[in-house]
Amino acid sequence: MSKFQVITPVDGSVYAECQLHTPSDIDNALSLAGKAQKEWRNLSVAERKPYIEKFIEAFRGMTDRISEELSWQMGRPISHSPFEVRGTIERTTGMLDLAEKSLADVLVDEISGFNRYIKKEPLGTVFVIPAWNYPYLIAINTIVPALLAGNAVILKHSAQTPLVAERFSDAFREAGLPEGLFQYLHLDHLDTANVIRDPRIGFVSFTGSVSGGHQIQKVAAESFVGVGLELGGKDPAYVCNDANLDFVVENLVEGAFFNAGQSCCGIERIYVEENTFDRFVEGYVELTKKYKLGNPLDKETNLGPVAKRGGAEAVKFQIETALKAGAKALIDPSLFPETELGFNYLAPQVLIDVDHSMEIMTEESFGPVVGIMKVRNDEEALALMNDSQYGLTASIWTEDEEKAINIGNKVETGTWFMNRCDYLDPYLSWTGVKNTGRGCTLSTIGYEQLTRPKSYHLRIKTH
Repeated sequence: MSKFQVITPVDGSVYAECQLHTPSDIDNALSLAGKAQKEWRNLSVAERKPYIEKFIEAFRGMTDRISEELSWQMGRPISHSPFEVRGTIERTTGMLDLAEKSLADVLVDEISGFNRYIKKEPLGTVFVIPAWNYPYLIAINTIVPALLAGNAVILKHSAQTPLVAERFSDAFREAGLPEGLFQYLHLDHLDTANVIRDPRIGFVSFTGSVSGGHQIQKVAAESFVGVGLELGGKDPAYVCNDANLDFVVENLVEGAFFNAGQSCCGIERIYVEENTFDRFVEGYVELTKKYKLGNPLDKETNLGPVAKRGGAEAVKFQIETALKAGAKALIDPSLFPETELGFNYLAPQVLIDVDHSMEIMTEESFGPVVGIMKVRNDEEALALMNDSQYGLTASIWTEDEEKAINIGNKVETGTWFMNRCDYLDPYLSWTGVKNTGRGCTLSTIGYEQLTRPKSYHLRIKTH
């Protein structure tokens, strides 16, 4: 049986070793899932909910262990890691609250002598392939609603965060979830593709890169299995002249650098109206300089290493290329001597004199860097925000709600924020446009891709 290693970004050592599952393991898991789901689907939503409620309590009890493992696996500061536990519980609670409403039969207009309605049926076994950057939060977006909808779930997590799958399994086991309804598999790319091809899979949920999404879609196209894709992002913020600058600076610095900038919906490009530009940039730089880069196991650290060396190399390349093209860096890396801890430790960087000829403003960075551009007016800001192959979230920072709504109606994005960023509300749909992908999680709408409609047309009078 083959093994793979988790290389921690903390110090480059081997943090964990995991066994890859064999084809026999895969076949057994799929068979067990199918058998368990046939019984699970016959329970009402009300009968399924207590298992998820017990999962919440079991998961909450693992907070310290989960937090430390996250810091070792992906480099997130230990002071921030409990946030993911709280967020996972928040989303789970929200999806529990929405379950019965979302999964209720759809009634149609009455006709004398007929009973007509649409039932929302489970798809069978849902295959979940989440990303490593928010490994619990991303996975839970599909896992919990899939189970509440009457499906079984098989989780294949990232090789960077495989222990996340094991902790999910522990929590569901403690909750007493019937055997086979939730399982995880550690797989290589070939076996992942083979699971997608397997006719026992009813739906595939993938979060990752655009290139990864194309590969998933290519394999899934061999059958008619449904696929949900959450891919890249290059999320913009627009700061207007009437914005509360102290509030905006604090939120946009955190929006860019939390989790070392490794957030699908993190702030990667900022457009600022010209009368506000200088004051905004000054405040932004000063607050950025206060970050503490270092070992994520140190409770004083609030900026940890980038999870993967390849990601660090990509960020450095984007910065260097932008500087050669005329951009100006406002943060002296020598202010962060902790960069000597290893290649994955990157100083936060703020760039100005940037434009859309530079990758730093058009391609996903996924690291602690942000570009800031001056704009003349709303029209220029709107054009620049829409000048992207991505569309996950975008935000406006203003005191004028009507203006926010008017611009929001024209922005090509899945979520439009006013005076907020980098946040998922479980009661709102989480979706994207363009190369950010397709499909939806969270909200009542998120349940739709995890069920299929079945129409009942019953003539109850024959004479």
